[in-house]
Amino acid sequence: MLTEPGGPPAEGPLSRGRIVAAAIDLIEREGADAISMRRVAAGLGVGVMSLYNHVPSKDALLDAVAEAVLSEIEFTDDPGVHWTDRVRAQARAFRQIAHDHPRSTMLVVSRQLHTTAGLLPVERALATLRSAGFDGADAVRMLRMFIAFIVGSLLREVGVTPAFAPVHGGPVTVGEVDAVLFPEVSALAGLLGQCDHEAEFAFGVELLLRAMEVHPGRRQGTR
Repeated sequence: MLTEPGGPPAEGPLSRGRIVAAAIDLIEREGADAISMRRVAAGLGVGVMSLYNHVPSKDALLDAVAEAVLSEIEFTDDPGVHWTDRVRAQARAFRQIAHDHPRSTMLVVSRQLHTTAGLLPVERALATLRSAGFDGADAVRMLRMFIAFIVGSLLREVGVTPAFAPVHGGPVTVGEVDAVLFPEVSALAGLLGQCDHEAEFAFGVELLLRAMEVHPGRRQGTR
């Protein structure tokens, strides 16, 4: 079980699990750039050399963080349902871990994992797309498209992206913009200043699915 972002790692004998949990906690508080074996060791109250008995390097630790986060994905994949419903479920499952561990999820998508935890979500997504009638090249493109969309949604939700993404800086008001130069921004200021992240995510998924369904490369007659 991973710690909640900002919470202390569970106490007990030093182990790989405790080290990974401490790294996740640090990442969620300060970002992946803050990670060092020394910082993690300090957070655990142990000597830095003791970490190397469980994790051989910082790079291995970052891989372990990505694997731990990915292992939290809860798939309830049913091959008997329509492929669009399967894609929806897979997208929401990935979004859930991204919502629970936003900064660690950025690490997940930046690392190439060749373990079971790393490859299982990819395998299931590609299998779903292939069964929907897409060839290999299109299946890979669509997988990447969905990952880009989910990550972009996450960045907006946690407030990393600028402009009219979230409302952390306060809503746009009519008085802030020149209505003559920016008539649309002025007219839609109220909408630009609010964001229901769950609804926005669902809207984006549905939009992508509609485009996928009519893609000319998809074999017709598949579920």
